[in-house]
Amino acid sequence: MNDTPGWASPGSAPSDGQEPGSTPRPAEPADQPRQPGQAPQDPGVKWSKEQPPPAQWSAPTGPGQSAPPPPPGPGWGAPPPGGPGGGPGGGPGGPGGWGGNWGGGWGGPPPAAKPGVIPLRPLGVGEILDGAVSTMRTYWRTVLGISLTVAVLTEVVVVLLQGLVLDNAATDALDDPSATLGELADAMGNALVNSGVVFLITLVGTVAATALLTTVTSRAVLGRSVTTREAWHDARPQTLKLFGLICLLLLITAGIMTVGALPGFLVTLAAGGEAGIALTVLGLICAGVLTLWLMIRLSLASPTLMLEKQGIMKAMSRSARLVRGSWWRVFGIQLLATIIANVVASIIVIPFTFLAAAVGGGGVSGFLDSAGGDIGWTFLIISGIGSVIGSMITFPITAGVTVLLYVDQRIRREALDLELARAAGVQGPGATPGS
Repeated sequence: MNDTPGWASPGSAPSDGQEPGSTPRPAEPADQPRQPGQAPQDPGVKWSKEQPPPAQWSAPTGPGQSAPPPPPGPGWGAPPPGGPGGGPGGGPGGPGGWGGNWGGGWGGPPPAAKPGVIPLRPLGVGEILDGAVSTMRTYWRTVLGISLTVAVLTEVVVVLLQGLVLDNAATDALDDPSATLGELADAMGNALVNSGVVFLITLVGTVAATALLTTVTSRAVLGRSVTTREAWHDARPQTLKLFGLICLLLLITAGIMTVGALPGFLVTLAAGGEAGIALTVLGLICAGVLTLWLMIRLSLASPTLMLEKQGIMKAMSRSARLVRGSWWRVFGIQLLATIIANVVASIIVIPFTFLAAAVGGGGVSGFLDSAGGDIGWTFLIISGIGSVIGSMITFPITAGVTVLLYVDQRIRREALDLELARAAGVQGPGATPGS
């Protein structure tokens, strides 16, 4: 028998004069007196010839006594008269107690408190995505202000590099059917360098936006707003460490890719031929897989560094511990968020790209026929405007998902929801701040 307050087991309470926990003995019928020397009758067998239906027994009433109230419906969850605790105050099962929350049958545990954009419990995939979108929708002034600033700075760097430094003509051999194997290899290398530089710059912008939006999302979890000035004031002490973390992650990525491609390059320089190229491609694929695994393990280092005010190495080790055992879940959620954000951004970027091709001089047909057309400043600027608008959408979604994944992993491993509930001033399950 469970003695937990607010929990009632079926059956009546011990009668007067009996010890608690002893089995109650019903009285023998008065109309059947026992003869001297006769053994007591078994009340369980000869109590009465007509028994009432099961679960509807009631004590007999005498003159002037009223019948007791009808029993509650099936199940143990119906509260007794006068409140779940049996009286006006309710007692242990009274208002706010277990009886009030679990009454009405086996309806499951009470809902978790939700002072902000997410409920304070382990989150599902849909709740993480919804929390990121809700943060952007509720605090749009701060979120879009930060996203616009980071997107403009990132896109200006990309446009300047593409217009002044990166050699777009070096990839023309990819469209030439008569190009030799060496020319194709050089063109593929140039294309890889160009794409890699743009990707790395975009990655830096994404990580920076994630760091700046970390404060906004963490406050949104508690249902509190934050201005751009407050977000910058909170993130500024960790800015140098953040860029140190970004540079270290980029160096690790470059080192892994270099080690993976080095055997193929050596074979190509020594013997040449297709064997060296095949070995290079195989090494790059293996290095890419290793890089992906490591980057997912370290994907929560940025919010860890910003929220816990940790150092670079400590933030990386904390991220590895939080992701341990949940790599595929973290990878899947981040991949899904990236796909959704890029699909939404493409709806905006693609029309600007065609507009830039039409205005740039080559026309849309020339842009499609030459796989990029004449990449001039007009094309770069107009397409850059579309990229800025698209980044204003992708940054908040990817940043919000990363921060909420960090919160979710700490809730699952470290019971962070209890600390968040105290910080939000939540009094109980399902309550709102200040209730």
